Amino acid sequence: MEENEDLNEEQNENLSAGESPQEDTSEALTRVTGMYKDWFLDYASYVILERAVPAIEDGFKPVQRRIMHSLKELDDGRYNKVANVVGHTMQYHPHGDASIADAMVQIGQKDLLIDTQGNWGNILTGDRAAASRYIEARLSKFGLEVVFSPKITEWQMSYDGRKKEPVNLPVKFPLLLAQGAEGIAVGLSTKILPHNFIELIDASIKHLKGQRFKLFPDFPTAGIIDVTNYNDGLRGGKIRVRARIAQKDKNTLVINEIPYGTNTSSLIDSILKANDKGKIKVKKIEDNTAAEVEILVHLPSGISPDKSIDALYAFTSCESSISPLGCIIEDNKPLFIGVTEMLKRSTDATVELLKRELEIQLNELEEQWHFASLERIFIENRIYRDIEEEETWEGVIKAIDKGLKPHTKHLKRAVTEEDIVRLTEIRIKRISKFDLDKAQQHLESLEEKITQVKYHLENLVEFAIDYFNNLKTTYGKGRERKSEIRVFDDIEATKVVIRNTKLYVNREEGFVGTSLRRDEYVTDCSDIDDIIVFTSDGKMMVTKVDSKTFVGKGILHVAVFKKKDKRTTYNLVYKDGKSGPTYIKRFNVTSVTRDKQYDLTAGSANSKVLYFSANPNGEAEVVTVNLRQAGSIKKLKWDIDFADVLIKGRGSKGNIVTKYTVKRIELKEKGVSTLKPRKIWFDDVVRRLNVDGRGELLGEFRGDDLLLIITQKGIAKTVLPVLTARFDDDMIVLEKWNPLKPISAIYWEGEKERFYVKRFLIEAGNKEELFISEHPKSYLELVSTDWRPMIEMEFPKPRGKEAKENQTVDVENFISIKGIKAQGNQLITEKVKNINLLDPLPFEEPEEKEAAEIEVVDEENVDSGAKDDNQENRKENDDDGEGQITLF
Repeated sequence: MEENEDLNEEQNENLSAGESPQEDTSEALTRVTGMYKDWFLDYASYVILERAVPAIEDGFKPVQRRIMHSLKELDDGRYNKVANVVGHTMQYHPHGDASIADAMVQIGQKDLLIDTQGNWGNILTGDRAAASRYIEARLSKFGLEVVFSPKITEWQMSYDGRKKEPVNLPVKFPLLLAQGAEGIAVGLSTKILPHNFIELIDASIKHLKGQRFKLFPDFPTAGIIDVTNYNDGLRGGKIRVRARIAQKDKNTLVINEIPYGTNTSSLIDSILKANDKGKIKVKKIEDNTAAEVEILVHLPSGISPDKSIDALYAFTSCESSISPLGCIIEDNKPLFIGVTEMLKRSTDATVELLKRELEIQLNELEEQWHFASLERIFIENRIYRDIEEEETWEGVIKAIDKGLKPHTKHLKRAVTEEDIVRLTEIRIKRISKFDLDKAQQHLESLEEKITQVKYHLENLVEFAIDYFNNLKTTYGKGRERKSEIRVFDDIEATKVVIRNTKLYVNREEGFVGTSLRRDEYVTDCSDIDDIIVFTSDGKMMVTKVDSKTFVGKGILHVAVFKKKDKRTTYNLVYKDGKSGPTYIKRFNVTSVTRDKQYDLTAGSANSKVLYFSANPNGEAEVVTVNLRQAGSIKKLKWDIDFADVLIKGRGSKGNIVTKYTVKRIELKEKGVSTLKPRKIWFDDVVRRLNVDGRGELLGEFRGDDLLLIITQKGIAKTVLPVLTARFDDDMIVLEKWNPLKPISAIYWEGEKERFYVKRFLIEAGNKEELFISEHPKSYLELVSTDWRPMIEMEFPKPRGKEAKENQTVDVENFISIKGIKAQGNQLITEKVKNINLLDPLPFEEPEEKEAAEIEVVDEENVDSGAKDDNQENRKENDDDGEGQITLF
C-alpha cells in the first residue's frame, strides 16, 4: 500500500508540473494483483458463507438466525414491534435495518415460525408490508417447539464481543425444505423450492423406517405444477408452474390460483402486454383479489375460451418454468445436493438433537433423584442433629458425610461435598413439614420418568417417529398440499396464437406478405406463423410471415403451414418439360427447411402444373382430362379419380397420365376424404384429447361427429372433438355423442325437496344447457347415457323398525323422453338413503348412418360456436373447409 501511495504522489507531482500523463505511462501503473488475490476472495467467501446461502444444520441464513435468536430473547408471550426486533438483531451483526426488516417480513409471510400482527404484505398481490414501526411479531408455537433448545445450542461471540449468539440453532424439523431459500452469491447461487409441511413429515418418517420417498415442491400461491423434470432439486432440473384458469361463462375466464414467483399485478401486466402485441384478445380484466385470488378475464365475442386459455399459458406469465439449484453450506463450504439428501440429513440431525435432549433430560432427572434421595436420608435419619455441636465448617461437612454413609449404598453415584453443601441449605421450615409419603411418591415419579427416558434412548428411532407424528397432529391442520401436481401438455404457440394480421398475395409478381393490402386477401395469420406457397412451375417453399416476401411468380396456392400435418393432402397434375409426359401425384408436406425451394416435378426445365388442389382432410376429387387433337388419337377425354392414386412423399415423380399434349383438366366431382375416421382418446392426466392412444378411447370420429359433455353442475353440451379443447374438473360424462340416445338424470329439486327423474335429448351445437332446476339447493344425483338404465333406491332404517327393502326402477318405463327444460317426474315421496345405478337392460343400438363426406376435425379449427365477422373470414373458412382448386 505504501508503494502505491508513493506512485500516486509522484504521478500527481508530474501532472502539476504540466506534464501529460501519456508521456510516461509505465510509472503511473499500479499493480492490484495482490488486492484481487486476497480481498476479492475474502469478499466472495463472506458473501457465500455469511449472506446468501443457508446452512444445512438449521436451514437459516445468518441474518435469519439472528432474527430468530432476537425474537427468542425478547419473547414474553406478547407481540413486539418489528422495529424493536430489528434494533435488537443489530446487536449481533451490523446488518442494515432495512435488510433485517425485509428478511423478517419474508419469514413472516411464510406463516410458519412467526406469529404476525398488522399489515405484513400480500404474496398474492405483491403489496409490500407496512413500515416496521407499525407491524408486530412474536414467535409461533411451532417455532418455539422446534427451533430452540438452549441447553444443546453451541454459542459464539458476536462481531463486537459483547454478546453471545448461536452458531446454529437446534432445529428439529426440515425447515430449509419447508420454507425454501433463494440467494445469489459470488460465483454461485441457490434456489431451494418450498415443500409441503405434511409431506416433509411423512418423508422423514419413511426415512426413519428405511423406506423410499419422493419430494416435490408445494407453493403458497397454489397453482398447478409439472414436476416431471424436477431432478430432485439438483442443478439442471426444471419444473413448470401454471395458473389455475377456468371458464366462468362463454366470454369470461377466471384465474383462481397463480404461479409461484408471480403476483396478480405482474400477471395482469403480462396479459395486457400479450394483448397489445396481438398474441391474445382480451376485452377487459378485473382484479377482485382479496384473501383469495380472483382475476376475471373478459373475452370479446367470437373468441374460443379453450384457445384463449392455451394462449394465456403460451404468451403470458400464467405459465413459467423454475430451475431449482440445491446449494447449502456444510462445514463452512458450499455443497450441491438434492432435496432427498437434504431431508435425510435434516432427519438424521433431528434424531441426534432429540438424543442429546434426552441425555440431558436423563442426567437432570438422575440428579433430581440423587438429591431427593439424599434429602430424604438427611431428614428421615435426623442427620441434621449431628451438626449441632460442630463449631467449624469442615466439621459440619464431616459430620453430615459420616451420618450419610450407612444409608447411601443404593445411590447411583458417590456423595460429593457439593451435595452436602446443598443439604445444609435446606430450611428448617421444610424439615419440619417434611412428609415421608410425599417424598417417596416424588422419588417414584422420578424413577418412572427416568425409566421412560431410558426407554426412549433405547428406542430412539421410534421416539423420533412419534415426535414427527406429534408435529403433524399438532400443527398439520390447514397445511395440506396447495399446488396440484399434473403432467402438462405441450402447447404449440402457432396453434393458439390469435390471428392478429392478414396475409395477402400478388400471384403474378410472386409476392406474399402482410403489407400488400391492395392485393388479394388470403387468410388471417399471426406474426409467428409459417406460410406454404406453391407456384405454377411446380415449386414449393415454406417461409416466415413477413411484410413482403418474394417466393416466385405464378403463385397457385398460399396457406398457413402446419408442421407434422399428415392430413392435408395435395393433389397435383404436371407436365414434365416442354415435350415430356404428364404425371399425377398425391403427397403430404410434413417437414421442410424454411426458405428452401423444393421442386415437385420430375426436375425437367419448363415443367408446368396443369392442376392443383389442397385438401385439409385428404379429399380425392374426380377430374376430366382433355387432350389436344393431334394425329390419330382416338380418346381425347376421360376421367381420373384421385382416390386411385396412392399418397406418397413430395419428392415422388408420380404416375403417368398421358404422353400426349393435355389441353385442359376440369373438375368433374368434388372429393370425399380418403382418410379413415380418426380414433380419439381422452388422457385424464393432462385432461386433453389425443390421437396417440393415451388414456380412454372415446371412439372413431368423422367430420360431423361431436363429443357429449355433462358436468356435476347439471350442464350438458356437445362440442367438436378439437384436440386443444379443455375440460373442467367437475366433468362426469365425456363420450362420443349419439343424437338418438336419450340422457337419463335424477336430481334433487331444491324448492320442492324431492328427487325428480327425467329423460331428454340434446341438440347439436356448442351450447351449454342446464337440465336441472336453477334453485340454489338443487343438485345432480346421478346421470346415465345408457339406452335402458336401471336404478336402485336404498331407504333409511327407522328406529325400532326393519328397513324397507330396496326398490329398483326401470327408468325407460318410468318416464318418457321429454324436452331438456322439462322438470320431469317425481321419483318418490319417501326419504331415500342412496340411489345407485345398476347394470342397464339389454338393448341393440341402431346402426349409424353413413356420412356423405368423411372428414375429421383438425385441432387448428377455431371455436365452433363463433360466427364469422366479415366476408374475408368466410372466405378463409371456405378455403380451409373445401380445398382450393385451380383449373388450367
